[in-house]
Amino acid sequence: MQQPTGSSIDHAGDVHDHAGNSHDHAGHSHDHRELGRRRLATVLVITAAFMVVELVGGLLSNSLALVADAGHMLSDVAAIALSIFALWFSRRPATQQKSYGYHRFEILAAFVNGMTLVVIALLILWQAYTRLVSPQPVVGSLMLAIAMVGLCVNIAAAFLLHSSAGHSLNVRGAYLHVLSDMLGSVGAIAAGIIIITTGWTAADPIISAIVALLILASSWRLVRESVDILLEAVPSHIDLNVVRSAIGEIDGVEEVHDLHVWTLTSGYLAMSGHAVIADPMQYKEVLQSIHDRMHERFGIDHVTVQIEHRTLYSLRRD
Repeated sequence: MQQPTGSSIDHAGDVHDHAGNSHDHAGHSHDHRELGRRRLATVLVITAAFMVVELVGGLLSNSLALVADAGHMLSDVAAIALSIFALWFSRRPATQQKSYGYHRFEILAAFVNGMTLVVIALLILWQAYTRLVSPQPVVGSLMLAIAMVGLCVNIAAAFLLHSSAGHSLNVRGAYLHVLSDMLGSVGAIAAGIIIITTGWTAADPIISAIVALLILASSWRLVRESVDILLEAVPSHIDLNVVRSAIGEIDGVEEVHDLHVWTLTSGYLAMSGHAVIADPMQYKEVLQSIHDRMHERFGIDHVTVQIEHRTLYSLRRD
């Protein structure tokens, strides 16, 4: 994990302000995480109960769409349980060995959930292919009834997680599992109606394959975003050149170098860098201006800046 550079100037007042921002952020994060944890626990119970119903119904109706969705819901149960564990584990205090604490555990959980969705989508595509090659009879009426109940369950679960998904990549991973299940239920309903009205059983694997492709697209975005955070990439909504220019525009700043912006965990951005000044008497004013500008323009509250004097910086470069 990227280690922020320390300031070579004693600026106790600025550190105090920064600590206050971090405290506020931690309080809001705790509230969001606790709400997300409670809602995840409710969704876990609902999902586990209906998974059994859908699996039995899928086997009785011989519906690939229902069996695939039941298997998907099994992964949901594991994914949601992992998300709950990650929310709990990430609250452990920092240690001497892990100075940032365990915030990144949530991102790891999001990555695992995303990869699980990718695997499930590929398995559904394979099963759909085998069903198209060797068509099998499907009981459309039973399939339709169970799929409609499943849709209601998934809508309720999605409603519970929707607000929390915007604050945590970890919860978003579980939320995407639920949305994928919702797509599966919609697909099973459509396939059931087609089979009942036309007798065309190929609708079951074809619609299952379409749903699998949609799942694959959404899960890949989750995997990509979690990998970016783990690799400490610059957040997608921030342009590093714009950040550099914003610092360079501050009166007294002559040059900016060794600039880094990364995401510690969902919604928690950090920045470190060096700012070169000519007048040593301006260091407090420049430092405070950088902190304020990072917070106001980019929402970055964890800011570590090393102020360097032009003379010393030039000598070191030479």
